[in-house]
Amino acid sequence: MKTIKGPAIFLAQFAGDDTPFNSLDAIGAWASKLGYKGVQIPSWDGRLFDLKKAAESQTYADEVKGKLAAHGLEITELSTHLQGQLVAVHPAYDEAFDGFAPESVRKNPKARQEWAVEQLKYAAQASKRLGLKAHASFSGALAWPYLYPWPQRPAGLVEAAFDELAKRWTPILNAFDEAGVDVCYEIHPGEDLHDGVSYEMFLERVNNHPRARLLYDPSHFVLQQLDYLEYIDLYHERIGIFHVKDAEFRPTGRQGVYGGYQGWVNRAGRFRSLGDGQVDFRAIFSKFTQYGFDGWAVLEWECALKHPEDGAAEGARFIADHIIRVAERAFDDFAASGVDDAANRRMLGI
Repeated sequence: MKTIKGPAIFLAQFAGDDTPFNSLDAIGAWASKLGYKGVQIPSWDGRLFDLKKAAESQTYADEVKGKLAAHGLEITELSTHLQGQLVAVHPAYDEAFDGFAPESVRKNPKARQEWAVEQLKYAAQASKRLGLKAHASFSGALAWPYLYPWPQRPAGLVEAAFDELAKRWTPILNAFDEAGVDVCYEIHPGEDLHDGVSYEMFLERVNNHPRARLLYDPSHFVLQQLDYLEYIDLYHERIGIFHVKDAEFRPTGRQGVYGGYQGWVNRAGRFRSLGDGQVDFRAIFSKFTQYGFDGWAVLEWECALKHPEDGAAEGARFIADHIIRVAERAFDDFAASGVDDAANRRMLGI
């Protein structure tokens, strides 16, 4: 068994134009004062990080690491959630997702996809230069508009979508393999990889690629009513990144999983600050410790009610309190009677 590293924090929800959230140095100092030991960096936010520069310059990569190390922080992973989303976009979402891309490729799905793939390949090289072993991303989605089978889906529609998704991701996975870095897909509604079954469909089509791994976030499973503890039992060998995020699901006679088109405050399923929702984190941390997960416990703060700075401050303490320092010996060693093969055989009557 190994002790989980942390607490760490995903900076995406906190980066902004006001100090201390507008530069890596300042936000690093802020995170460190709250008690965080690691940061997950959103690679698309130029206020904090230059992805292309990190991919091409070891000097810059070392400067980024040094800047954070001065605050006692490590980089846990880079994230390309927004760029990964653009690897595969159904036309129904073209306009909505154009905002994730630079103006030069908007209204041009082919150019936008090429830009996204280039970004992912930069992320592979940047992660290598930073000495990272895992990377956080989304898969994108081609089949999502057809999630509910009404009208009846034409035969082969979903299979064709997953064949294409695998075709687009295989060269990216190979680039990460060359860099020695895992791609950890966040299993998330809105992505074609949104549960265990859909991940397995993808994994089969990329020939069980060793770099096609998982980012575990239990909040998305609460909202889907998926067993987030059994999920760890099933996929722990593929889980490389852990987002610590809480959620609650309180269905009524008027609303269930789909949420009735309501905003986050009025949905039956809502993301909450750590400790305010229904996720059993003690059981989750126990399972990860049992299976020897040695990655980081990273706060991803999202809450419909609480102020983000309060959520960040509480989150550092919450994660620290849940990390299990693994035992160096068995709890009942005091009663050990020694090792004697002959005695063992006598006790067994053999």
